[in-house]
Amino acid sequence: MADISQHLQEQVLHARDGGHKLNIVGGGTKAFMGREADPDAGTLSVGEHTGIVEYHPVELVLTVRAGTPLSDIEATLAEQGQALHFEPPRLGAASTIGGTLAANLSGPSRPWTGSVRDQVLGIRLLNGKGEHLRFGGQVMKNVAGYDVSRLQAGAMGSLGLITEISLKVMPKPAASMTLVQDMSMEEVIRYMNSRSAEPKPITGACWVDGKVYLRLSGARSAVEATADKWSGDVMEQGEKFWQSVQDMQHEFFAGNDVPLWRFSVGSTAANPKLEGDWFIDWSGAQRWYRGSGELKDMEPLAKAAGGQVSLFRGGDRSGEVMHHQPEALKGIQRRLKNAFDPDNIFNPGRLYSWL
Repeated sequence: MADISQHLQEQVLHARDGGHKLNIVGGGTKAFMGREADPDAGTLSVGEHTGIVEYHPVELVLTVRAGTPLSDIEATLAEQGQALHFEPPRLGAASTIGGTLAANLSGPSRPWTGSVRDQVLGIRLLNGKGEHLRFGGQVMKNVAGYDVSRLQAGAMGSLGLITEISLKVMPKPAASMTLVQDMSMEEVIRYMNSRSAEPKPITGACWVDGKVYLRLSGARSAVEATADKWSGDVMEQGEKFWQSVQDMQHEFFAGNDVPLWRFSVGSTAANPKLEGDWFIDWSGAQRWYRGSGELKDMEPLAKAAGGQVSLFRGGDRSGEVMHHQPEALKGIQRRLKNAFDPDNIFNPGRLYSWL
């Protein structure tokens, strides 16, 4: 455990005075995300800024430094029978909570328990002027104007260096069970959405390799009653399967030879007509595709399905990898960037070439 915020602040001020750029690095497990990092920029490492600042189990609030590994947080919460319900993906042993928020990553339960953005109560942030600012707090509904804390979700460090995060935590479910059965991709979208619409304790719904997996979590009586009513076989070691999905360790995600695309679309939309391997998650709202292609060709397919697409891993990362934004939204993002990082110090071009 270490608070190196003053050292980090000094680095930011030095970079600003010298006209230098900085690439923010935590555990290094998400280096493949976004566009290529600026090779001429220096490194601002938050990996040693670790430790739990405050934890109030009764109030379900945790405040932690941004470089703290997810594994440390989960171990601390488990001692109190609690967890992060957005199920942050551990893309490696060094995965940090700051990187999880910056990349806006959430696990299989996201449609039912909320995303990392939804669980953030407040943050501390070093802006491009070297000011150490605090936004939000430790309770819900504490924001007027721009919700700066949640603006960090998916900003990829472009608005500043997150140093501290306050999060809502929740009790672990009393019981969990996974049902699995064979089903074609043509059938599964309707099936998963139908199940998700029922008032049952569902916390996971995905499809891969011709099988649909439904996870039930909550009170034991509710889980068992639902399992008796629904079709499908009870999967042995179901939690191991969901952990592999959460951490992107399932064999579908193995290897970097073929580009991995992430479609965030309407859960009931027909699947894009692309030949290749698919992994459908979030009851149809998140769809992973493995295949070669170009962003300009993928975007119309995503738009037709009511969403957006990004080149998540692999492929050409020198160009744009995120779905193109309309000019009005670009204008807002540029103004936010200018307000928080007027000298464009942090992660230049990492999210978009124009930001």
